[in-house]
Amino acid sequence: MPETGRAAALIDRVAGLSWRGRVLVLGALGAVAALGQAPVGAWPLSILAFALLYGVFLRAAGGRQAAWIGWAFGTGYFLLSLNWIIEPFLVDVARHGWMAPFALLGLSGGLALFAAAALGLGRSLGGGALGFVGGLGLVELARGYVLTGFPWAQPGHVLIDTPLLHWASYLGSLGLTALVLLAAVALWMALTGARAGFAALGAMALLWPLGAMLTPDAGAGPEAAIVRLIQPNAPQHEKWDPEKIQGFFDRQLAFSAAGEGRPDLIVWPETAVPVMLENAARTLEVISDAAGGVPVVVGLQRREELRLFNTLALVEAGGSVAAVYDKHHLVPFGEYMPYGDVLAQWGIHGMASKDGQGFSSGPGAQVIEMGALGRALPLICYEGVFAQDLRAAPGRADFILLITNDAWFGKFSGPYQHLAQARLRSAEFGLPMIRVANTGVSAMIDAAGRVTESLPLGEAGWRDAALPPPLPPTVYARLGDAPMLAIFLVLLGLSRLDHRRRAARI
Repeated sequence: MPETGRAAALIDRVAGLSWRGRVLVLGALGAVAALGQAPVGAWPLSILAFALLYGVFLRAAGGRQAAWIGWAFGTGYFLLSLNWIIEPFLVDVARHGWMAPFALLGLSGGLALFAAAALGLGRSLGGGALGFVGGLGLVELARGYVLTGFPWAQPGHVLIDTPLLHWASYLGSLGLTALVLLAAVALWMALTGARAGFAALGAMALLWPLGAMLTPDAGAGPEAAIVRLIQPNAPQHEKWDPEKIQGFFDRQLAFSAAGEGRPDLIVWPETAVPVMLENAARTLEVISDAAGGVPVVVGLQRREELRLFNTLALVEAGGSVAAVYDKHHLVPFGEYMPYGDVLAQWGIHGMASKDGQGFSSGPGAQVIEMGALGRALPLICYEGVFAQDLRAAPGRADFILLITNDAWFGKFSGPYQHLAQARLRSAEFGLPMIRVANTGVSAMIDAAGRVTESLPLGEAGWRDAALPPPLPPTVYARLGDAPMLAIFLVLLGLSRLDHRRRAARI
C-alpha cells in the first residue's frame, strides 16, 4: 500500500536533496531525537524524529545507502546528546581546550558507526519495520559491550522520567529502546494514513497507565536507616588546587559533624580524600572523629607497588578500614590508555597502568557488608552506566552504593544524564541506590527508580535521607539482556524471511 500524506511528501523532498543536503538534514533530525535525553526530556520529539528516520530508511536503495543514513543521523544525535564531553578539556583550557571540538566530533562520528551498522544490517536483511527495530536494537545492545562498552544516551533513556520506566524491571534499558522504536514505526504508519499505525499507537499507549499502576511502592518505612549524603561541590579546576584542597576537606568534615542527630552512615563522593589510602591513617581518624564514630564511606586513591587504583573505602570508628573496593570498569583514554601494558613490553612505558601511568582495574564487582544496613553493591562513577557490571556481582545486595565526581561533566547535560542512568539501574534491579556526587546531583533513589531526596547540582551541602528497602529480584536482574538479544535476532530473521517471500512473488 503506497504511503500518503505530508510526512511521506516530506521524506520524498529529503530524498531529492543532494548528498550533502541529505547529510545535513539527517544530522539535524538526529539532534532533534537527542532532545529526549536529560535534561530536556522532550521524549515525544525523539519518537517523532525516529519515525521520520524510519521513513527515510524505507526509501534506502540498499544496505550501503541505509548505512550512510544511519551515520548522518547518528552523528547529529551524538553531537547534541554527548555535548558534555567537551567539559573535561575545559578544566585546563590553555593546555587542552583546543582538543574539545575534535573530541566531540570524533566521538560522535565514531559512535554513529553503530547507527550506520544498524541500518545497513537492517536494510540488507530485508528492511521494513522488522529490520529497522531489529537492527537498531541489536547494535544498541552491542554498543554496551564492544571495546569495553559505552551505552550512554540509548534511545530508551528518553523514557526514564516517565511511568514507562517500570518496564525496565522486565527487559532493561533495551526494552525501553524497543518501545521507542516500535512507537516510531507506529507513528510513521499513522502519519502516512495506515490505520494499523493508529491501532498500534493506541495499544502502546496503554503501557503508560499500566506502568504507573504497576510501579511498586518502595518507600522507606519508619525504621529505615538514615544515610547522610555529603556534597562538597569542589569544581574540577579547583579540586586539586593546593591552596583550596584543605578547604574542601574541612567542608566535608563540617558537613559530617553537623546536625543534632547522628545518621547510620555517612557517604563522601569519589576522590573526596586528598591523601593516598596507605598514608591516610591520621586523616581517617579525623574523619571518624568528625562523624562521631558513625561509619563513613569515602572515595580516595591508593597505590599497590606502582599501580594506582580509584578506591572506595568503608571507614569505621577510630579510622579503621573495614572494606575496600577498587573501580574495575575504567574509562578508556580518561583513566587509562588501552593496551598500555602491552606496549610496555615493547619498551613504551609512558601509557602502562602497571607503571602507574593511569589507573589499574580492580578485581571486579563485589558486595560488601555494611552492618545493620545490609549488603552494598559498590560502584564508582562510570560503572553506574553498565547494567552488566551489577549482574556480575557475587550475590544479591540490599542496595547500590555509587560515589562519583560529576564535576568533569559540567553543569548542563552530563550530570543529569548520569543521574537518569542511576535511576534506570535501580528500576532494572529493584534495588535502592545511595548516590553521592562531588558537585551533584547527589540523591537517594528508591527501588523503583524514583528520587526520594536530593541535593541540587552545583551546591555544597548535606542531606539526611532514609534508605528505602529493596524489592524482590526483578526479571531483568535474573535474565539480563538475553531476552532482548533473542527478540532482536528473531526480528532480523523474520525480516530476512519476509524479504525472501516477497522476492519469490516477483
